[in-house]
Amino acid sequence: MALEVGVLIGFLVIFLVVLLGPFKIHVIEENLEPFLLVCGIAAMTLSGFVEIPGEKTGWRMEIIEEALTSPLHVGDIAGIPIGIFQIVLVVGLIIYKWHSPIHKAIRKLTDILSVKILSFLLIVVLGLFSSVMSAILAAIILVEVVNAMPIPRKSKIDLTIIACFSIGLGAALTPLGEPLSTIVVSKLSGAPYHADFMFLFNMLGKYVIPGVFAFGIVGMFFLGKTNPKDQEIGAADYNETIKDVIMRAIKVYVFIAALVLLGEGFKPLILEYFIQIPSSILYWVNMVSAILDNATLAAAEIGPSMSELQIKSILMGLLIAGGMLIPGNIPNIISAGKLGITSKEWARLGVPMGLIAMAIYFVIIFVLGI
Repeated sequence: MALEVGVLIGFLVIFLVVLLGPFKIHVIEENLEPFLLVCGIAAMTLSGFVEIPGEKTGWRMEIIEEALTSPLHVGDIAGIPIGIFQIVLVVGLIIYKWHSPIHKAIRKLTDILSVKILSFLLIVVLGLFSSVMSAILAAIILVEVVNAMPIPRKSKIDLTIIACFSIGLGAALTPLGEPLSTIVVSKLSGAPYHADFMFLFNMLGKYVIPGVFAFGIVGMFFLGKTNPKDQEIGAADYNETIKDVIMRAIKVYVFIAALVLLGEGFKPLILEYFIQIPSSILYWVNMVSAILDNATLAAAEIGPSMSELQIKSILMGLLIAGGMLIPGNIPNIISAGKLGITSKEWARLGVPMGLIAMAIYFVIIFVLGI
């Protein structure tokens, strides 16, 4: 099956609009969540014109239900569904109530450890433990610590982006970390891999753990360029209202729903072209995860018939590229929303850092064969 030219052009237009719109049009940047939702609806509608043997495409109740419930349910605690929306809302309300002692403790910790050491620990600890606490909670902790640190806005943005790369990598080590790892373990649970809870840790740990520490060192370098005289002006006061907390949770809800629709909408394109690409090239092609849901890409690309090298290359490409732009990872979305980071501000560091990291891992995996 080959996609019709009109459909292919339609997918390309939507992709370019999603990629470039936030950078070129200010009103889109200011309304990123509804914009992505509209693009997701357009992609889903377009996919309805494609028929794939053995695959369901286009609008159907299960996808509508998934888009509506995904932000509300990533797991269960004592039988109670827990989702990204609830976590962002509840933690936001807790911080709203007790923000003063929380921020005082963070600033005191900064005085004791120094900004550089605290930044290193923040990047490494959250990166490593995001696989257990979940990337969502790690991102919420990140933004509150960064917001309370006495550093200029640019340094806060740099630290946040680097930490989100670390969290995005670390969260993939267990099924508790993020949807991508849950999907991969599920798809590979049968023969020949019989994937269990530690499967991804055993496969990717030797790449992810050094990477997390490397991002920690890079973070210290960026914070090392901060002028000590500028630090006092960077200690932000907490000025959120309950309305701000609720609206942030709603925006996250819309963002996740939009990514579900975008990922499912682009599924025909992924199935038709992506899975046919050699793994060394697919590694780079998966930079599209900077704007598409990496869990959807992983679900479409990975299967038990693949070799370990193919699986590693797909996953590492998805994980690294996810840090390059705001839509690429849930931690990016949460952090950018809380700290008011624009798409241009994120891409200024996220894109070059992602490209450098991808080049390094490409050499390690494909050239050195480690």
